[in-house]
Amino acid sequence: MIPGYMTVLETAEKWDLNRRTVQIMCNDGRIEGAVKFGNAWAIPENTEKPVDNRITSGNYKNWRKKSQTKESDNNSVEEG
Repeated sequence: MIPGYMTVLETAEKWDLNRRTVQIMCNDGRIEGAVKFGNAWAIPENTEKPVDNRITSGNYKNWRKKSQTKESDNNSVEEG
């Protein structure tokens, strides 16, 4: 590897993330200074771990069921 850079696997181990998560972050441009060489990403060693944008609040749990019940409630009001 290029001196001063880490691979996706090394970065994933350092940040305690999944390798695929680091790849997605690189592809989305969320890791500053990451450069792609062919199929491999080179990530600067001194780069800070980006903020995790995944939703962990649980607000979207069973969201399909909630939207279906709201639609059925609206339909019954319109018909009645």
